[in-house]
Amino acid sequence: MTLPLPDVARHERPVPLATLDAVGMQGIDLPLWLAEPAAEHPVHARADLFVDLPDPLVKGIHMSRLYRLLAPLSEGRRLSPAVLSELPGEMLDSHADCQASVARAVFRFDWLRQRPALVTPGLAGWAAYPIELSVTRHGDSLAMSLEASVTYSSTCPCSAALARQVIEQRFLADFAGQSQLPAEFVANWLRAHASAATPHSQRSVARIRVALPADAQSLGLETLIERAEHALGTPVQTAVKRADEQAFAQRNGEHLMYVEDASRKLLDALRPHYAGLQVHVCHQESLHPHNAVAWGLRHADVCRAERAHAAGRRGHPDHPHPHF
Repeated sequence: MTLPLPDVARHERPVPLATLDAVGMQGIDLPLWLAEPAAEHPVHARADLFVDLPDPLVKGIHMSRLYRLLAPLSEGRRLSPAVLSELPGEMLDSHADCQASVARAVFRFDWLRQRPALVTPGLAGWAAYPIELSVTRHGDSLAMSLEASVTYSSTCPCSAALARQVIEQRFLADFAGQSQLPAEFVANWLRAHASAATPHSQRSVARIRVALPADAQSLGLETLIERAEHALGTPVQTAVKRADEQAFAQRNGEHLMYVEDASRKLLDALRPHYAGLQVHVCHQESLHPHNAVAWGLRHADVCRAERAHAAGRRGHPDHPHPHF
């Protein structure tokens, strides 16, 4: 005779009693097929699945029910905006006996893309872009977002100006009293002394979050990343030869930027294309032991700042740091 297995979650009552905002699983490994034109293979993803537990008399949720909802995605069903929007409803249906009304799912993975060298023909390497897809349903309200992280190089404008001043002073000291110098002579001097001072630059990361429409045909990963890298101008390189390194140095010189500049470049380039845009930029300083960071202004804050500027004073947004 086979005895029924005990079901503690169903038959025992919790002590003490309390409602819980979120219960679920974090870091579930799965192969994830993406609805993205360039996605020829599945990515290794980690999923977080949560529902609320509003009934204080229910001891626990049914985590296995949530886990099984991921099976179609790991077996070849492509994760599109439409499929992502359906998942919270399936999660809530599976927990109707727990009176759950809030469901959240998050998928994190690296989007691996091959990037060509700046100059050398046929030379390329691989770059990984951390991606987060999230969907939350609260009653009848549904919100979906896509977040991509882009790594780039940032050269400090102030440091560049200070370095140029050192080179200028060295030049004036070396050629005091000389009114005319042959161009070739100056070029030789620059080749030997133009690095008498160099500006500091650092690896930097921009995290960009946008709203994801449920009716979109694809996730739009490639488009978002390309637009962000084009706006910044200095995405990090993979495989390089000296000609590519020189071209990268030239790009850095042409795109000097504070953390504020990087944030504004991204906002200006992306705002026409995306709703719910948020930008978080971090410059991992080589001058300091701490980082420089900036959050993107929301549209309402921009309008308020413009009105304040027009009135002859500096605007102060009520909420300068949107949650990320």
